[in-house]
Amino acid sequence: MQTTWKGTISFGLVSIPVHLYSATKEHDLPLHQVHAKDGGRVRMKRYCEEEEKEVPYAEIAKGYESPDGRTVTLTDEDLADLPLPSKKIIDVLAFVDEGEIDPLMFSKAYYVGVADKAASKPYALLRDALVESGQIAVTKIALRSRESPAVLRVHDGTLVLQTCIWPDEVRPATGIAPEEDVTVRPQELRMARSLMETLSEDFDLEQLHDDYQQALQQVIEARLQGVEVPHEEEAGEAPDNVIDLMEALRSSLRRAKDAHPDRTHAEAGEPEEGAGETEAEPAEEQPPPRRRAAAKKTSATKATATKTTATKPSAATGKKSTTAKKSAATQKSATEKKSTTTTTTRKPATPRKAS
Repeated sequence: MQTTWKGTISFGLVSIPVHLYSATKEHDLPLHQVHAKDGGRVRMKRYCEEEEKEVPYAEIAKGYESPDGRTVTLTDEDLADLPLPSKKIIDVLAFVDEGEIDPLMFSKAYYVGVADKAASKPYALLRDALVESGQIAVTKIALRSRESPAVLRVHDGTLVLQTCIWPDEVRPATGIAPEEDVTVRPQELRMARSLMETLSEDFDLEQLHDDYQQALQQVIEARLQGVEVPHEEEAGEAPDNVIDLMEALRSSLRRAKDAHPDRTHAEAGEPEEGAGETEAEPAEEQPPPRRRAAAKKTSATKATATKTTATKPSAATGKKSTTAKKSAATQKSATEKKSTTTTTTRKPATPRKAS
Protein backbone atom coordinates (compact mmCIF):
# COMPACT_ATOMS: atom_id res chain seq x y z
CA MET A 1 0.00 0.00 0.00
CA GLN A 2 1.43 3.37 -1.00
CA THR A 3 2.32 5.82 1.77
CA THR A 4 0.37 9.07 1.58
CA TRP A 5 1.98 11.02 4.44
CA LYS A 6 4.85 10.63 6.90
CA GLY A 7 5.00 12.30 10.28
CA THR A 8 4.49 11.92 14.02
CA ILE A 9 1.52 11.69 16.35
CA SER A 10 2.15 13.94 19.36
CA PHE A 11 0.30 12.54 22.39
CA GLY A 12 1.37 14.79 25.28
CA LEU A 13 5.08 14.05 25.63
CA VAL A 14 4.68 10.77 23.75
CA SER A 15 5.71 10.75 20.07
CA ILE A 16 4.62 8.03 17.64
CA PRO A 17 6.32 8.01 14.20
CA VAL A 18 3.62 6.97 11.73
CA HIS A 19 2.72 6.65 8.05
CA LEU A 20 -0.70 7.31 6.57
CA TYR A 21 -2.28 5.03 3.96
CA SER A 22 -5.47 5.76 2.06
CA ALA A 23 -8.22 3.64 3.68
CA THR A 24 -10.70 3.82 0.80
CA LYS A 25 -10.66 3.25 -2.95
CA GLU A 26 -13.42 4.24 -5.32
CA HIS A 27 -14.34 1.80 -8.10
CA ASP A 28 -15.67 4.21 -10.72
CA LEU A 29 -15.13 3.23 -14.34
CA PRO A 30 -12.66 5.62 -16.01
CA LEU A 31 -14.56 7.71 -18.58
CA HIS A 32 -12.80 10.15 -20.92
CA GLN A 33 -14.02 13.17 -22.81
CA VAL A 34 -14.48 12.47 -26.54
CA HIS A 35 -15.90 14.26 -29.55
CA ALA A 36 -19.52 13.04 -29.85
CA LYS A 37 -19.41 13.33 -33.65
CA ASP A 38 -16.47 10.99 -34.36
CA GLY A 39 -15.32 9.66 -30.97
CA GLY A 40 -12.04 11.53 -31.12
CA ARG A 41 -10.31 11.99 -27.75
CA VAL A 42 -10.61 15.50 -26.29
CA ARG A 43 -7.62 16.50 -24.17
CA MET A 44 -7.08 19.49 -21.95
CA LYS A 45 -4.05 21.49 -23.02
CA ARG A 46 -2.20 23.91 -20.72
CA TYR A 47 -2.08 27.11 -22.67
CA CYS A 48 -0.20 30.24 -21.63
CA GLU A 49 -2.08 33.41 -22.51
CA GLU A 50 1.07 35.55 -22.39
CA GLU A 51 3.15 33.45 -24.78
CA GLU A 52 0.12 32.05 -26.64
CA LYS A 53 1.48 28.54 -26.63
CA GLU A 54 1.12 25.26 -24.77
CA VAL A 55 3.39 24.79 -21.74
CA PRO A 56 4.57 21.51 -20.11
CA TYR A 57 3.25 20.42 -16.72
CA ALA A 58 6.69 20.86 -15.13
CA GLU A 59 6.43 24.62 -15.66
CA ILE A 60 3.04 24.90 -13.96
CA ALA A 61 2.86 26.71 -10.59
CA LYS A 62 0.06 27.99 -8.39
CA GLY A 63 -0.86 31.67 -8.40
CA TYR A 64 -3.12 34.11 -6.62
CA GLU A 65 -4.70 37.16 -8.22
CA SER A 66 -5.28 40.05 -5.83
CA PRO A 67 -8.39 42.26 -6.04
CA ASP A 68 -6.34 44.99 -7.77
CA GLY A 69 -5.30 42.57 -10.56
CA ARG A 70 -1.78 41.71 -9.43
CA THR A 71 -0.72 38.02 -9.58
CA VAL A 72 1.48 36.31 -7.01
CA THR A 73 3.21 33.08 -8.08
CA LEU A 74 3.69 30.35 -5.45
CA THR A 75 6.17 27.56 -6.13
CA ASP A 76 6.20 24.07 -4.64
CA GLU A 77 9.08 25.20 -2.40
CA ASP A 78 7.00 28.06 -1.04
CA LEU A 79 4.19 25.67 -0.11
CA ALA A 80 6.59 23.09 1.34
CA ASP A 81 8.25 25.70 3.62
CA LEU A 82 5.07 27.09 5.15
CA PRO A 83 5.54 27.89 8.87
CA LEU A 84 2.93 25.35 9.91
CA PRO A 85 3.38 23.06 12.95
CA SER A 86 0.82 20.53 11.64
CA LYS A 87 2.91 19.93 8.52
CA LYS A 88 4.63 16.88 9.96
CA ILE A 89 2.94 16.49 13.33
CA ILE A 90 -0.52 15.18 14.20
CA ASP A 91 -1.03 17.01 17.48
CA VAL A 92 -3.70 15.48 19.73
CA LEU A 93 -5.68 18.43 21.10
CA ALA A 94 -8.41 16.70 23.13
CA PHE A 95 -10.43 13.52 23.63
CA VAL A 96 -14.20 13.67 23.13
CA ASP A 97 -17.14 11.31 22.73
CA GLU A 98 -17.71 10.37 19.10
CA GLY A 99 -21.24 11.77 19.21
CA GLU A 100 -19.85 15.28 19.76
CA ILE A 101 -18.52 15.40 16.19
CA ASP A 102 -21.21 15.99 13.58
CA PRO A 103 -20.90 13.32 10.82
CA LEU A 104 -21.32 16.14 8.28
CA MET A 105 -17.75 17.15 9.12
CA PHE A 106 -16.16 13.80 8.26
CA SER A 107 -14.12 13.62 5.06
CA LYS A 108 -11.45 11.14 3.88
CA ALA A 109 -10.12 8.29 6.03
CA TYR A 110 -6.52 7.05 6.32
CA TYR A 111 -5.07 4.03 8.08
CA VAL A 112 -2.32 4.92 10.54
CA GLY A 113 0.67 2.55 10.55
CA VAL A 114 3.85 2.64 12.61
CA ALA A 115 7.01 3.91 10.91
CA ASP A 116 9.31 1.59 12.90
CA LYS A 117 9.21 -1.10 15.58
CA ALA A 118 10.02 1.37 18.37
CA ALA A 119 6.64 3.03 17.76
CA SER A 120 4.67 -0.18 18.39
CA LYS A 121 4.29 0.27 22.16
CA PRO A 122 3.08 3.92 22.18
CA TYR A 123 0.86 3.09 19.17
CA ALA A 124 -0.78 0.24 21.11
CA LEU A 125 -1.07 2.46 24.20
CA LEU A 126 -3.00 5.16 22.35
CA ARG A 127 -5.16 2.59 20.55
CA ASP A 128 -6.10 0.71 23.73
CA ALA A 129 -6.77 3.94 25.63
CA LEU A 130 -9.22 5.04 22.93
CA VAL A 131 -10.97 1.66 22.99
CA GLU A 132 -11.27 1.58 26.79
CA SER A 133 -12.55 5.16 27.04
CA GLY A 134 -14.89 4.88 24.06
CA GLN A 135 -13.63 8.26 22.86
CA ILE A 136 -11.90 9.71 19.80
CA ALA A 137 -8.93 12.08 19.63
CA VAL A 138 -9.33 15.51 18.03
CA THR A 139 -6.24 16.57 16.04
CA LYS A 140 -5.04 18.84 13.22
CA ILE A 141 -3.01 17.87 10.18
CA ALA A 142 -1.60 19.59 7.07
CA LEU A 143 -2.19 17.25 4.15
CA ARG A 144 -1.90 18.02 0.43
CA SER A 145 -1.43 21.77 0.83
CA ARG A 146 -4.34 22.10 3.19
CA GLU A 147 -4.64 22.06 6.97
CA SER A 148 -7.67 20.24 8.30
CA PRO A 149 -9.09 19.18 11.62
CA ALA A 150 -9.07 15.41 12.00
CA VAL A 151 -10.01 12.68 14.44
CA LEU A 152 -8.16 9.55 15.49
CA ARG A 153 -10.33 6.51 16.17
CA VAL A 154 -9.98 2.73 16.16
CA HIS A 155 -11.22 0.41 13.42
CA ASP A 156 -10.54 -3.34 13.54
CA GLY A 157 -7.63 -2.86 15.91
CA THR A 158 -6.02 -0.19 13.72
CA LEU A 159 -5.82 3.54 14.27
CA VAL A 160 -7.67 5.53 11.63
CA LEU A 161 -7.20 9.23 10.97
CA GLN A 162 -10.27 10.83 9.42
CA THR A 163 -9.93 14.34 8.11
CA CYS A 164 -12.77 16.78 8.68
CA ILE A 165 -13.92 20.10 7.34
CA TRP A 166 -13.86 23.14 9.60
CA PRO A 167 -17.03 23.80 11.62
CA ASP A 168 -17.70 27.08 9.79
CA GLU A 169 -17.63 25.19 6.47
CA VAL A 170 -20.84 23.33 7.37
CA ARG A 171 -23.74 25.23 5.88
CA PRO A 172 -26.74 25.94 8.13
CA ALA A 173 -29.93 24.00 7.40
CA THR A 174 -32.19 27.00 8.00
CA GLY A 175 -35.37 26.98 5.92
CA ILE A 176 -34.92 23.47 4.50
CA ALA A 177 -37.05 21.40 6.88
CA PRO A 178 -40.84 22.02 6.94
CA GLU A 179 -41.52 25.18 8.90
CA GLU A 180 -45.22 24.59 9.50
CA ASP A 181 -46.35 22.81 12.65
CA VAL A 182 -46.90 19.17 11.63
CA THR A 183 -48.63 16.75 13.99
CA VAL A 184 -47.68 13.08 13.73
CA ARG A 185 -50.30 10.74 15.21
CA PRO A 186 -49.17 7.93 17.55
CA GLN A 187 -50.57 5.21 15.24
CA GLU A 188 -48.60 6.66 12.29
CA LEU A 189 -45.43 6.60 14.38
CA ARG A 190 -46.08 2.98 15.46
CA MET A 191 -46.65 1.93 11.85
CA ALA A 192 -43.45 3.71 10.76
CA ARG A 193 -41.49 1.93 13.52
CA SER A 194 -42.91 -1.43 12.40
CA LEU A 195 -41.82 -0.68 8.84
CA MET A 196 -38.34 0.27 10.08
CA GLU A 197 -38.00 -3.00 12.02
CA THR A 198 -39.18 -5.10 9.07
CA LEU A 199 -36.83 -3.42 6.60
CA SER A 200 -33.90 -3.79 9.01
CA GLU A 201 -34.37 -7.52 9.60
CA ASP A 202 -31.36 -9.57 8.41
CA PHE A 203 -29.78 -6.45 6.88
CA ASP A 204 -26.10 -6.93 6.00
CA LEU A 205 -24.14 -3.83 5.01
CA GLU A 206 -21.48 -6.02 3.36
CA GLN A 207 -24.06 -7.18 0.78
CA LEU A 208 -24.49 -3.67 -0.68
CA HIS A 209 -23.07 -3.17 -4.17
CA ASP A 210 -22.87 -0.43 -6.77
CA ASP A 211 -25.80 -1.02 -9.16
CA TYR A 212 -24.87 2.06 -11.21
CA GLN A 213 -21.40 0.73 -12.06
CA GLN A 214 -22.83 -2.68 -13.01
CA ALA A 215 -25.44 -1.09 -15.29
CA LEU A 216 -22.77 1.16 -16.84
CA GLN A 217 -20.56 -1.88 -17.49
CA GLN A 218 -23.48 -3.64 -19.26
CA VAL A 219 -23.99 -0.63 -21.53
CA ILE A 220 -20.26 -0.50 -22.37
CA GLU A 221 -20.16 -4.23 -23.17
CA ALA A 222 -23.23 -3.88 -25.40
CA ARG A 223 -21.57 -1.00 -27.30
CA LEU A 224 -18.36 -3.00 -27.75
CA GLN A 225 -20.27 -6.02 -29.09
CA GLY A 226 -22.57 -3.95 -31.28
CA VAL A 227 -25.78 -5.28 -29.70
CA GLU A 228 -28.82 -3.46 -28.37
CA VAL A 229 -28.12 -1.45 -25.28
CA PRO A 230 -30.21 -2.57 -22.25
CA HIS A 231 -32.65 0.03 -20.95
CA GLU A 232 -34.43 0.31 -17.65
CA GLU A 233 -38.16 -0.37 -17.72
CA GLU A 234 -40.20 2.77 -17.52
CA ALA A 235 -41.31 3.31 -13.95
CA GLY A 236 -44.76 4.54 -13.05
CA GLU A 237 -45.21 8.15 -12.05
CA ALA A 238 -44.73 8.82 -8.37
CA PRO A 239 -47.58 10.62 -6.61
CA ASP A 240 -47.10 14.34 -6.10
CA ASN A 241 -47.91 14.02 -2.41
CA VAL A 242 -49.08 11.47 0.10
CA ILE A 243 -52.83 11.73 0.53
CA ASP A 244 -53.33 8.86 2.97
CA LEU A 245 -50.17 8.44 5.01
CA MET A 246 -51.49 5.47 7.01
CA GLU A 247 -52.43 3.58 3.84
CA ALA A 248 -49.02 4.31 2.33
CA LEU A 249 -47.35 2.98 5.49
CA ARG A 250 -49.53 -0.16 5.48
CA SER A 251 -48.74 -0.85 1.83
CA SER A 252 -45.03 -0.33 2.47
CA LEU A 253 -45.15 -2.65 5.48
CA ARG A 254 -46.97 -5.37 3.51
CA ARG A 255 -44.41 -5.10 0.70
CA ALA A 256 -41.51 -5.28 3.17
CA LYS A 257 -43.05 -8.30 4.93
CA ASP A 258 -43.38 -10.09 1.58
CA ALA A 259 -39.60 -9.90 1.36
CA HIS A 260 -39.39 -11.43 4.88
CA PRO A 261 -42.02 -14.23 4.84
CA ASP A 262 -40.69 -15.76 8.06
CA ARG A 263 -41.57 -12.65 10.04
CA THR A 264 -44.93 -13.04 11.79
CA HIS A 265 -47.53 -10.35 12.27
CA ALA A 266 -46.90 -10.27 16.00
CA GLU A 267 -43.13 -9.95 15.54
CA ALA A 268 -43.55 -7.07 13.14
CA GLY A 269 -45.69 -5.26 15.71
CA GLU A 270 -48.07 -4.05 13.03
CA PRO A 271 -51.02 -2.22 14.52
CA GLU A 272 -54.42 -3.68 13.75
CA GLU A 273 -56.41 -2.20 10.88
CA GLY A 274 -57.90 1.09 12.00
CA ALA A 275 -56.18 0.89 15.40
CA GLY A 276 -56.20 4.27 17.07
CA GLU A 277 -57.93 5.93 14.07
CA THR A 278 -61.44 6.13 15.56
CA GLU A 279 -62.65 7.02 19.00
CA ALA A 280 -63.67 4.24 21.37
CA GLU A 281 -67.32 3.18 21.04
CA PRO A 282 -69.53 3.92 24.07
CA ALA A 283 -70.16 0.99 26.39
CA GLU A 284 -73.45 -0.88 25.97
CA GLU A 285 -76.23 0.62 28.10
CA GLN A 286 -76.78 -1.40 31.27
CA PRO A 287 -80.35 -2.58 32.10
CA PRO A 288 -82.18 -1.21 35.17
CA PRO A 289 -81.44 -2.92 38.52
CA ARG A 290 -84.68 -5.01 38.53
CA ARG A 291 -84.06 -6.29 35.02
CA ARG A 292 -80.49 -7.18 35.94
CA ALA A 293 -81.68 -9.12 38.99
CA ALA A 294 -84.27 -10.99 36.93
CA ALA A 295 -81.72 -11.79 34.27
CA LYS A 296 -79.32 -13.02 36.93
CA LYS A 297 -82.01 -15.24 38.47
CA THR A 298 -82.98 -16.69 35.08
CA SER A 299 -79.34 -17.45 34.30
CA ALA A 300 -78.93 -19.17 37.66
CA THR A 301 -82.05 -21.28 37.05
CA LYS A 302 -80.80 -22.33 33.62
CA ALA A 303 -77.41 -23.22 35.06
CA THR A 304 -79.05 -25.37 37.77
CA ALA A 305 -81.18 -27.17 35.18
CA THR A 306 -78.14 -27.81 33.02
CA LYS A 307 -76.20 -29.17 35.98
CA THR A 308 -79.06 -31.47 36.95
CA THR A 309 -79.32 -32.79 33.39
CA ALA A 310 -75.58 -33.36 33.15
CA THR A 311 -75.50 -35.35 36.41
CA LYS A 312 -78.55 -37.55 35.60
CA PRO A 313 -77.75 -41.23 36.08
CA SER A 314 -78.11 -43.64 33.18
CA ALA A 315 -81.06 -46.05 32.68
CA ALA A 316 -78.87 -48.91 33.95
CA THR A 317 -79.27 -47.60 37.49
CA GLY A 318 -83.11 -48.00 37.26
CA LYS A 319 -84.14 -47.82 40.89
CA LYS A 320 -81.88 -44.95 41.86
CA SER A 321 -83.02 -42.95 38.86
CA THR A 322 -86.72 -43.37 39.72
CA THR A 323 -86.08 -42.41 43.34
CA ALA A 324 -84.16 -39.31 42.23
CA LYS A 325 -87.00 -38.28 39.90
CA LYS A 326 -89.62 -38.67 42.69
CA SER A 327 -87.45 -36.67 45.07
CA ALA A 328 -87.03 -33.90 42.50
CA ALA A 329 -90.80 -33.85 41.81
CA THR A 330 -91.57 -33.66 45.56
CA GLN A 331 -89.13 -30.77 46.02
CA LYS A 332 -90.59 -28.93 43.00
CA SER A 333 -94.17 -29.34 44.37
CA ALA A 334 -93.10 -28.04 47.77
CA THR A 335 -91.40 -25.05 46.19
CA GLU A 336 -94.47 -24.21 44.08
CA LYS A 337 -96.78 -24.39 47.15
CA LYS A 338 -94.42 -22.12 49.09
CA SER A 339 -94.31 -19.65 46.21
CA THR A 340 -98.12 -19.64 45.97
CA THR A 341 -98.48 -19.06 49.69
CA THR A 342 -95.99 -16.20 49.59
CA THR A 343 -97.50 -14.43 46.60
CA THR A 344 -101.19 -14.76 47.77
CA THR A 345 -102.55 -11.45 49.02
CA ARG A 346 -104.61 -11.78 52.22
CA LYS A 347 -107.85 -9.75 52.23
CA PRO A 348 -108.26 -7.43 55.20
CA ALA A 349 -110.87 -8.43 57.80
CA THR A 350 -114.24 -6.65 57.58
CA PRO A 351 -114.90 -4.66 60.79
CA ARG A 352 -118.05 -5.58 62.72
CA LYS A 353 -120.74 -3.01 63.17
CA ALA A 354 -121.37 -1.77 66.68
CA SER A 355 -124.55 -3.20 68.20
